[in-house]
Amino acid sequence: MSVRLYSLLGNSQRLDGGAMFGNVPKAMWSQWLPADSDNRVSLACRALYADGLAGQRVLFETGIGAFFEPKLRERYGVREDRHVLLDSLAAIGVSHEDIDVVVLSHLHFDHAGGLLAAWQQGESARLLFPNARFVVGAEHWQRAIAPHPRDRASFIPELMPLLERSGRLERVDGVHCQALAETVRFHYSHGHTPGLMLSEIVAPAGGVLFCADLIPGMAWIHVPVSMGYDRFPEQLIEEKRALLADLRTRGVRLFFTHDPDVACATITCDANGRYHGADVRTTLNGLELNG
Repeated sequence: MSVRLYSLLGNSQRLDGGAMFGNVPKAMWSQWLPADSDNRVSLACRALYADGLAGQRVLFETGIGAFFEPKLRERYGVREDRHVLLDSLAAIGVSHEDIDVVVLSHLHFDHAGGLLAAWQQGESARLLFPNARFVVGAEHWQRAIAPHPRDRASFIPELMPLLERSGRLERVDGVHCQALAETVRFHYSHGHTPGLMLSEIVAPAGGVLFCADLIPGMAWIHVPVSMGYDRFPEQLIEEKRALLADLRTRGVRLFFTHDPDVACATITCDANGRYHGADVRTTLNGLELNG
């Protein structure tokens, strides 16, 4: 089996740097990501496309997309008014209609909004990817359909009924899913949101983990760094510590959805036990995994 991996940029955002770095002082986090005059930092919404995985065309997440009306697009710092992910797919010769499986770590709008067509005045929300199966964690699905007041605004109310009615939704409660069998192994985290599902593309020489919001980018590899958006930061930190130790031992690379500059990195650990990213790749353009 040969699988080729591509990093695909979707719509980009600017969000408050303090919210993105939790209790890390601005004097420190601003060295990692510089802030603008409104204290916002630039963030990517990067998807991972795997061509040939389980013999299929598989997309891991869809980014924020362009579903917001103009007022909300401004509020949440979305930079572009077109659906950038569709352009990125087209650049490698793929349409959203060609995708066989879409895997979603969770259903917050900056990870799942790209499932929807771009906003148009007077038009209802419409689901893209008409031939894809949608894979989401069963525990997180329950959170999405009955959110807590703290994160209710992070979900798109119209999205869950559309996914349900599609007849192509698979809710996963184990380490593998029917759509991809043993080519993908799922890890679960609960510190950011209940049932966050992290996808590891399995390969004998070390695969790739889609880090989602457990490790949004290079700066968050450092174990104590969390986000203000995390529901239980201390739990997230312990989950991150255990997962990094396991992945480093097995040579699994990290894929970042929100890092504005880096798509993928390996994991190193220094003499003080601090984790770092190494062998940095700004993009993946057909990286071959052999299994």
